[in-house]
Amino acid sequence: MERRRLLTGLCALGVGMPRIGRAQTSAAPDASAPPREDDRLVFAYGDRAGQVVVPGDLTVGSRQVFAFPMDPVGEVVRNANRLNQIVVVRLDPGWLSEETRARSADGIVAYSGVCTHTGCDIDIWVEEQNRLQCMCHESQFDPADAARVVGGPAPSQLAALPLKLVDGRLAVAGPFLGRVGFQQPGLDPFGL
Repeated sequence: MERRRLLTGLCALGVGMPRIGRAQTSAAPDASAPPREDDRLVFAYGDRAGQVVVPGDLTVGSRQVFAFPMDPVGEVVRNANRLNQIVVVRLDPGWLSEETRARSADGIVAYSGVCTHTGCDIDIWVEEQNRLQCMCHESQFDPADAARVVGGPAPSQLAALPLKLVDGRLAVAGPFLGRVGFQQPGLDPFGL
């Protein structure tokens, strides 16, 4: 009898969970929207989560920082969609390809933090080569050259997020360029 009560309770919880999720999302509908022009970048994790990233936080050639876009007016952090996870790294502007330099801000570049192979996090920094690497299957990407694939099974480069500086802070200059994350051909990851 006790087992039946437990199962009934779990079923009721399972039925109620989707409603809870929708209620939270509807309270902040922009939290799952893709990055928008003029969004600020904020630290995604750790002690500084939610704080605005400024150029002084990033050292040339150092490990990437995970960030999320944040609406500068309503201060809604767009972290309800994992595809909004961004890796930000600062490189010497002289290292950047022409294409990459055009969408960087003072040598700072931003890319989707989700691998194009199977959707794992791009959470390793290969310091000797200044490369981003996926933790799952070791795909490597060159952030100085449009995050093109330079090793591993990833089928395509990471989607780039153009940046600009606004009042000394990093801001989004336009939508992602390229496919975000791992997805089926023809599907929009943001459901737009």
